[in-house]
Amino acid sequence: MVATKKTKKAHENINSRLALVMKSGKYTLGYKTTIKSIRTNKGKFIIIANNCPPLRRSEIEYYAMLAKVGVHHFNGNNVDLGTTCGKYYRVSCLSIVDPGDSDIIKTVSGDQ
Repeated sequence: MVATKKTKKAHENINSRLALVMKSGKYTLGYKTTIKSIRTNKGKFIIIANNCPPLRRSEIEYYAMLAKVGVHHFNGNNVDLGTTCGKYYRVSCLSIVDPGDSDIIKTVSGDQ
C-alpha cells in the first residue's frame, strides 16, 4: 500500500512538472523532432511513452546516450502522455528544449 501511494505521488509530481514545462518552457513533440533536437544538441531531457515501439525507443535512447541527455520512461501510454501535455492527440515521445520555470530535469533525474 505504501509503495503504490509513493509511485502514484511521483507520477502526479511528473505530470504537474510536465504541465509547467508546457506553459512556461520550450519543447518538441513527436519522434522526428525529438531525434532532430537530440542531434542538434538542443534537447535537454527526453520523455518516452511506455507503448512506444521498441526499435524507435532504442534508437532514441541510443541518440540520447551519445548526446548525454536524460531519458525518462513515462508511466502511461501515448494517449496519457498527450493528455498530460494538454493536447488532444497522442504523443509517443517529447523533448524538453527549455524547462522554463519547471525543475523537471533535476527532479526526475534524481529519482532514477
